[in-house]
Amino acid sequence: MNYEKRGVSATKEEVRAAILKLDKGLFHDAFCKILPDYVSNDEKYVNIMHTDTAGTKTSIAYLYWKETGDINAWKGIVQDALVMNLDDMACSGVTNDIILSSNIARNKGLVPGEVVKALIEGTVEFIEKMESLGIHIRHSGGETADVGDIVRTADVGFTAFARMPKEKVMDIKIQPGDVIVALASYGQSVYETAYNSGIASNGLTFAKHETLSYYYSENYPESFDPNIDSEYVYTGTQRLTDEFEGHTVGELLLSPTRTFVPVLNAILSKYRNEIHGIIHNTGGGLSKVLHYIHNLHIIKDNLIEIPPVFRLIQNQNNADWKEMYQVFNMGQRIEIYTNATTAKEIIALSESFHIHAQVIGHVEEGTGRKLTLKTPNGEFEY
Repeated sequence: MNYEKRGVSATKEEVRAAILKLDKGLFHDAFCKILPDYVSNDEKYVNIMHTDTAGTKTSIAYLYWKETGDINAWKGIVQDALVMNLDDMACSGVTNDIILSSNIARNKGLVPGEVVKALIEGTVEFIEKMESLGIHIRHSGGETADVGDIVRTADVGFTAFARMPKEKVMDIKIQPGDVIVALASYGQSVYETAYNSGIASNGLTFAKHETLSYYYSENYPESFDPNIDSEYVYTGTQRLTDEFEGHTVGELLLSPTRTFVPVLNAILSKYRNEIHGIIHNTGGGLSKVLHYIHNLHIIKDNLIEIPPVFRLIQNQNNADWKEMYQVFNMGQRIEIYTNATTAKEIIALSESFHIHAQVIGHVEEGTGRKLTLKTPNGEFEY
């Protein structure tokens, strides 16, 4: 895979091998690790702690800021790091009352104080937006480290913690006969102020190097890993200020990761008992579900239309479609496994947030773990 030749992995096989023997928590098939209630030792409650970062997307924000002077690119990076935590936790049933701690690491010689200020302001603005939607989040502070010997530009991450009733944990128990409702990652929801491309914060190493021009290698060598073979460094034709289907390339690649917490909060309040699993299509793209099934065949044969940002990435070097579907969410980041009747009601509720949703497939009995994607670009098995 070209993704792996750039020093990253969609399947994270080495990481999964390293953690294979670790305790999986109270619910082995939950999307996040569920711990006993160490706060009060109450058997009716559980604890969840989750950590994630904005990943490679920070390097694109760095390039965009250097090229345009637009400091707001960094505020979107905060949302990326936050949402990668919050939406994972929502798949386990946590949609409210969350405590955050931030970790900002920077190369001080390249990333000045005004960027740190923008990151902190972006954190406050996101939390205030969630509060207005009834989602209560508290920021406990964090660490800002100047580590130029380690970090080439900047790294932005968060740790999130929640305590919740054990009975509300969403374990993943996908069953034959389930249908799959997908929620679109792109468009403009009622709680967003601009169009969202749907790029989220996965596969950005691939997206950056497939899409952007070698100009960035020559002018910003600090923006990529020097260990990558030059054949795979900035192989595209685009500058961040170029336009593609009504948006600049920078806007498409830097769209802040949409949070689905407000809509999932509403969905779980009504249909928690009818849902057999919620999958966040992050690392692994549309094949993510394979980590959470046993002796099932997942068939996705009615996928949501691919949004412009993924067509942009694919057509630069005619990237392999099978790899694209395994690296990116391809326009649908949340999948809900449920019955056909509940699916219709979930779709209507999602649409009330101006988030498109549709049934994209179903589940059959199988041997082991199998996924079939039937797409306009071919049929692929994983």
